[in-house]
Amino acid sequence: MITRPTGTRYVTALFTLGVVTAAAPTLGAAAPQDDPSAVTSTTTAPPPAPPPQGPFCSAIPPAGEGSFEGMANDAVATAASNNPYLTTLSAAVQAAGLVDTLNGPGPFTIFAPSNEAFAAVPQEDLDAILADTGQLTDILTFHVVAGQALTAADLIAAGEVTTIQGSPLTFTTGAEGWLTINGTAANVICAGIQTANATVFVIDRLLVPPMAGDLVEVL
Repeated sequence: MITRPTGTRYVTALFTLGVVTAAAPTLGAAAPQDDPSAVTSTTTAPPPAPPPQGPFCSAIPPAGEGSFEGMANDAVATAASNNPYLTTLSAAVQAAGLVDTLNGPGPFTIFAPSNEAFAAVPQEDLDAILADTGQLTDILTFHVVAGQALTAADLIAAGEVTTIQGSPLTFTTGAEGWLTINGTAANVICAGIQTANATVFVIDRLLVPPMAGDLVEVL
């Protein structure tokens, strides 16, 4: 049995609204006249996110709720439940009671183990994980970064990010040019899937927090 650390640390994103107040005209001053030469200021929209990339992306359904377009319309827990390659992850999220959390405002960066990633775990060990809500929560939150929807370029530039679980993930570029996580612990096989509140990176292995002890040897 793996001992869960006391209290899972959750990251809260704080947003501050800046209010700009226009200055009143000076008493007695002439009213400003329209100046045709004045330049109208505009707000530049952020560049669109790059399309999903990676060897696994071609397996994603081309249409429907589980497609890239369909997932973009839903919050991440719902989007994952609609994708046929993330059904085991979706079941684990439901078992841990994290659906409402992950369907919250976000933004999140999610490292989503594929069905094949879960299938690589011996069934006895997987059953034990799914039956232990505390351990399952620690493992799942080790796959989530809160407060930011990061791109692959952001992750490479940062080199390391802290998960909701509290432990860090590190990122490098593998020999084939795709992201690798924590050395060779997992490979990103489809990067940059957009949902309504998150950016999702599908990975080929289940990540395990450092305190998981003997489970690391199994996975």
